[in-house]
Amino acid sequence: MAATAGTPRARALSAALREARTASGIGVRELARQAGFHHVEISNWETGKRVPKTETVAAILGSLRVSAQERERILDLARNVHEPNWLTVGLKGIPQQLAGAVECERAATSIVEWAPMIVPGLLQTLDYTRAIKCVGGLPESDTELRVMLSASRREVITKRNPVDFVAFIGEVALSEPIGSCEVMAEQLNYLIELAGRSNVAIRIVPLGTGWHPGFAGPFVFYEFPDASPVVHFEHHSSGAFIPAAHDVEEYRKAIRWIDDLAMSEDDSTRFIAKAVVKWEERTS
Repeated sequence: MAATAGTPRARALSAALREARTASGIGVRELARQAGFHHVEISNWETGKRVPKTETVAAILGSLRVSAQERERILDLARNVHEPNWLTVGLKGIPQQLAGAVECERAATSIVEWAPMIVPGLLQTLDYTRAIKCVGGLPESDTELRVMLSASRREVITKRNPVDFVAFIGEVALSEPIGSCEVMAEQLNYLIELAGRSNVAIRIVPLGTGWHPGFAGPFVFYEFPDASPVVHFEHHSSGAFIPAAHDVEEYRKAIRWIDDLAMSEDDSTRFIAKAVVKWEERTS
């Protein structure tokens, strides 16, 4: 059980338990009294230091009186928490994956992302994110909820003691129109602003480099102080967390390969600034 602590699925489970209790308005000690556990155990399960058994999760959810749908979602995490890889297919699976990604971002000491076509989520402006979600045809209320969630995730790179974040961005992302010209100009100016932070490195990978492992698609590489590294893939309606040592090492090699091809941070900032000028000229 302890061996699975720190995995994306275990982190998602701890977050789900914490959020369910918070939503119910019950404190840790009161929940411990009602469910028959020690408050330290509850705390350890909610912070991810320990992984509870499925029957323990069921008892906690019963005390919290969560809805049947939410109960099944959280129990599904608990039942499969020992599975090393985490693959979901279909839009219904994405919320759990998103919870895992959020918890990985919060716990990571460093994040490296390869984004060949668009600006990485942690670096997006609200309007850029909104433009992406609107094209997907979501109801306005769902769109705004996801936009605000995306904005809250940015805190991991802007808070005190932030995570170190390296973003390798394909040149295409600077020229592909997402939203209006104004949205693009604002987004690229924001990249330049974030590039000035000591914990953020933005590197542009130019076109014409020839084949490299990044051609296989985008990925995020998380490193933690208390667990092994994990690679995350997120696609249109599916996603996966891969912790296998062999795969992780292959993606370390891919990062080194992309690093060799990418512009320096200073050259990347200048390149982005030129792209800003082009978008601003199209607005006039």
